[in-house]
Amino acid sequence: MGEEGGKILFIFPGQGAQYRGMGGDLFDRYPRARAVYGQACDVLGFDLTALSFDDPDNELILTRNTQPALLTHHIACLEAWRELTGGAITPDLCAGHSLGEYSALVAAGALDFADALRLVRRRGELMGTHGEGEMTAFTLDLDTLRPLADKHFCGIAGCNLPDQTVVGGRPEDLDAMADEVLAQFPRKRAVRLRTEGAFHTYYMVTAAQHFRVELDTVKVDAPMIQVLSNYTGAYHDPDPAVIKARLFFQLFHPVQWLQNMQTAVADGTRSVIEFGGGIGTGETPADKRPNLEGIIKKAFRRAEHPPQYHAVINVQTLEACAKVFSG
Repeated sequence: MGEEGGKILFIFPGQGAQYRGMGGDLFDRYPRARAVYGQACDVLGFDLTALSFDDPDNELILTRNTQPALLTHHIACLEAWRELTGGAITPDLCAGHSLGEYSALVAAGALDFADALRLVRRRGELMGTHGEGEMTAFTLDLDTLRPLADKHFCGIAGCNLPDQTVVGGRPEDLDAMADEVLAQFPRKRAVRLRTEGAFHTYYMVTAAQHFRVELDTVKVDAPMIQVLSNYTGAYHDPDPAVIKARLFFQLFHPVQWLQNMQTAVADGTRSVIEFGGGIGTGETPADKRPNLEGIIKKAFRRAEHPPQYHAVINVQTLEACAKVFSG
């Protein structure tokens, strides 16, 4: 159990949390993290450590590489955590943002790590090949933004906060939409995201159709703990066939992240630990800050019992988090 007797939620970030050098510090210090990277290299058939730690050809940003690299970092952080804590601290539920949902399913025992790697590698290839468009994050609520998105043939891609909604579409459509938003709401920001397509919108339907074939080849088990679904905003059904179907729909429907977090907190979550990834301008793992921290804290800043947030994204945060939960 977590702080104040509440539940512990493990979360995993999605694309945008990758960076050159990711995982190198854990690889050097923790044998279980090294084992994760070794397995990933064997499964994928190329040197994921060189891609993640050095990225000499600037290819980490490609979706086909980003997704397996991030998933591996997520699980390396998780295994280093288990190594440091002796497996004494376990979650009551898991969630992941977009790609991170696959890591959550691995953490919950529903997906084998090797199978998850193969899936997300293929998922990234398909999203990069068959998708089109770009994405923009707006500091507006869904109800206000949806009519403008519809007008400009854009799709809602994610609901992260009450006042943060992500939209996907063709670049020219997003530009026209951003201009209209600025005209109507001069103080509201629009931030273009670095992606290879309009993820989680109708632009990913073809990729999803191809990905369904890949999902059919993978064994999925009922999760040992509850896992939140980006597609529904609620818990995954334990039926493996339903889990696969919701991973299929997740590719071209909005990520219901705010609803995921509201479900978790309403169900008694009092501690959140984020595993993997990192953002910020610094160049080393120690310079990075967690990807989802701001979203979690903003979502519950007015809650009567907001969850306590922690992170395991590098050696420093791992050791600090372990100290909190061990004593």
